[in-house]
Amino acid sequence: MDGFRACFAELDDPRSGNAQRHELDEIMMIALVAMLCGAESCVDMALFGRSKEPLLRRFLRLPGGVPSHDTFSRIFRRLDPGAFEACFTRYLSALADRVEGVVAIDGKTARRSFDRQNRRPPLHLISAWACEQRLVLGQRRVDERSNEIVALPELLALLALEGCIVTADAMHCQKDTAQTIVAQGGDYVLALKSNQPALYDDVRLLLDDPQAPPDDRATTTDGDHGRIETRRAVVVHDVAWLAEAHAFPGLSAVGKVTATREQEGQTTTATRYYLLSRPLAAAHFLAVVRAHWQIENCLHWVLDVVLDEDRARARKDHAPENLARLRRFALNALRVDHAQGSIRGKIKRAGWDDNFLLSLLATA
Repeated sequence: MDGFRACFAELDDPRSGNAQRHELDEIMMIALVAMLCGAESCVDMALFGRSKEPLLRRFLRLPGGVPSHDTFSRIFRRLDPGAFEACFTRYLSALADRVEGVVAIDGKTARRSFDRQNRRPPLHLISAWACEQRLVLGQRRVDERSNEIVALPELLALLALEGCIVTADAMHCQKDTAQTIVAQGGDYVLALKSNQPALYDDVRLLLDDPQAPPDDRATTTDGDHGRIETRRAVVVHDVAWLAEAHAFPGLSAVGKVTATREQEGQTTTATRYYLLSRPLAAAHFLAVVRAHWQIENCLHWVLDVVLDEDRARARKDHAPENLARLRRFALNALRVDHAQGSIRGKIKRAGWDDNFLLSLLATA
């Protein structure tokens, strides 16, 4: 609890007076432990607390007993999301020095978090995912009147990017984004589509020209789940004229990945173009592009299928955002543990085996 209290020491308690029957850090700890064991709502957290009270009293004081589901709900509704994010950042500070490799950026919507009565759209968060460490590094809420492009600089400001390669989809292929990444000591591999029409046309003409051979090539072939997929990557490093003509910060190379998939007798081909701030070898470039999809498979899929985020019905005030952040907190704790098994298996084991649950807390 000492380390946990240190993370949450500067978190302002939204309650006052007689409402502070339960200590805030203990409420947050119960919520986290409950989520590690499969809790999906504030009702689940209260039920978990009552069921596991003897275990919780081994490391919590619980002077007011176990909080009710209304207490959990009020806390998460009123808790300042920015302050909660700062706690999450402090938790990750010990890991920041070890973050290296690819940092993938992408957004996700919690679809059942819409508030029809107050005409509020569902929560949309943009997250940063460390592909090598498989950890959520940070997240920012996308304002309902804005988009991910506006929220991304705030997210990047939280991250230590030196030595990392940031990947993002074509929405974030923006000059300001590239400048921010380079200024923070990182590199980028940004997908390029027709939202940058002049640059896209020039890159496509360069990479598709048979009379202009690339500087490097690489090919990989994978067979899984009844399909065979062949990926061919090419990169061109001599792009100083492109960087100057389009004033794109840090542009040092361009690349193309052509993916051919054979499945059930049908063949499909997709071609994608990228901007690079570092002249990577083709094999390295292809590995970076493939690593980006971890954020979909290892974060978004797990949040929806294992932690059931898409069906979470918290809608009021700050509750959707704070509970979404807590899910990512719990997922990191599960990822840091090196015991064998899937995330779903670890969640079940934590609920069944008190010793395993305590080992998870010690590791996190």
